[in-house]
Amino acid sequence: MRNLEGHPGIKIGGSNINNLRYADDTVLIAENEKKGLELNRKKTEVMVVSRKQELPIINIYIKGTRLKQKDQFKYLGSLISSDGRNNSEVASRIAQAKTNFQKMKTVLTNKNISIRTRRRALECYIEPILMYGCEAWTISKQTQKKLEATEMWFLRRMLRISWTAKKTNDTVLEEAHTTRLLISKIRKRQATFFGHVMRREKLENLVTTGMLEGKRSRGKQREKLIEGLTDWLKAGKSLEAIEATKDRKKWRTMIANAVKQGT
Repeated sequence: MRNLEGHPGIKIGGSNINNLRYADDTVLIAENEKKGLELNRKKTEVMVVSRKQELPIINIYIKGTRLKQKDQFKYLGSLISSDGRNNSEVASRIAQAKTNFQKMKTVLTNKNISIRTRRRALECYIEPILMYGCEAWTISKQTQKKLEATEMWFLRRMLRISWTAKKTNDTVLEEAHTTRLLISKIRKRQATFFGHVMRREKLENLVTTGMLEGKRSRGKQREKLIEGLTDWLKAGKSLEAIEATKDRKKWRTMIANAVKQGT
């Protein structure tokens, strides 16, 4: 790894990044380097991350065997998709949360247990599965609707409300003695992590705030994590939000105020 210093990689904000390391997991970034490492043909797959509607086909061979091309890859517990979006990851998290809800159904739908206690069980055992890795999510309007629908899915089943009952979400929330909280919880986790990353001023900071070399793509630009957070915090512009993170007390106050205001 020491020998990698100075080798070409990806330039972000003027800095060269040619490897990422997390525990025993290593990502090497290079166009062509020979370092004596070997690849297992049976265990190696390839993936292209692209904004193009038609995913480019790549042909990489190892000793005459073409490596299988994937459109999704699980890395550190989260799905990375070929389109660079987190829609598949959010859908996967929702599915896993619902599956685990069903496993705890006898407790979570038991009317002999108060709804407050069952909601706390939901927060302890189900929501962590749903929100795993949410600090890196970009929450579009469509994603937010799916997450809010999931939140109501939990409450309706905990209250044993049939879809034929035609009760409004407001009525369900009133019966559950709660309000919509899920999006605020996710945003709070994102803001807390974002503040930590900005204050450290290390690689994560660079990747979040730096610019990639190359031309700006045509059409509407994708929403960035920082833009969604800035809007939620009502912090004005992104640069103002980044500057606010330097004052820990001020940043915590901004997060607390945003949580009180809800989504």
